[in-house]
Amino acid sequence: MAFSKTTGSVSQPYVVFGYGSLIFKPPPHVKSQSPGFLKGYVRRFAQASHDHRGTPERPGRVVTLIHKEEWDVFSSVDPFPDDDIVWGVAYEIDPNYAAEVRDYLDYREKDGYTLEEINIYGYEHGKEKVVFHGAYCYVGKSDNPSFIGSEPIEQLSQHIWRSVGPSGPNKEYVYRLADAVRSLAPESHDSHLFALETRLRELDAERLGKTSDNASQLRYDDAMPNNGTATAPDDDGGMT
Repeated sequence: MAFSKTTGSVSQPYVVFGYGSLIFKPPPHVKSQSPGFLKGYVRRFAQASHDHRGTPERPGRVVTLIHKEEWDVFSSVDPFPDDDIVWGVAYEIDPNYAAEVRDYLDYREKDGYTLEEINIYGYEHGKEKVVFHGAYCYVGKSDNPSFIGSEPIEQLSQHIWRSVGPSGPNKEYVYRLADAVRSLAPESHDSHLFALETRLRELDAERLGKTSDNASQLRYDDAMPNNGTATAPDDDGGMT
């Protein structure tokens, strides 16, 4: 895909795939959007967030996208090692603002993410097909300094539950992402994300003295640790 920083034009549609907070906080100048999925990747909370859902002293955790064969090296404690489908949103950007949006995303994904070209799949008349070739996606590769790797669900949940950054509580990021993924399509699912969400809601319930049966009914701000005083800016990290 040819891209011009000077004219902001592209030779074919400029499409960005969002698999993290871009799903619930889209980029600017979107012409159209549609749900889709990637094959051969996993979405995991394997990226430290120093600037949005955590601090340099206590980084939070946000999602990254990683090739399945690369993730296999880190997945010894992953309860869902066979996942290789990632649901998200394909955003077609107005070509008149392509350069502006590219700069915006480069800054938003500055904490360890690398731009890749990918194919986005979808369903047409019940059949799987590639709906966008050569789309863009920001990936936190395993050699970037913010990459954490695989952590047990319990350890990861406890860390996220306690983490807060300039964009707000880390667990809010998980809750919003889980809700967004569920709403994409009847087929959209993420075993790791949903298991993490379930454990976080259990921790909320435990803090309030509720039973686990009540956990799914809690709002995240009903049980916010650390007084939840952070102010959320417009942008977030680990957003792609």
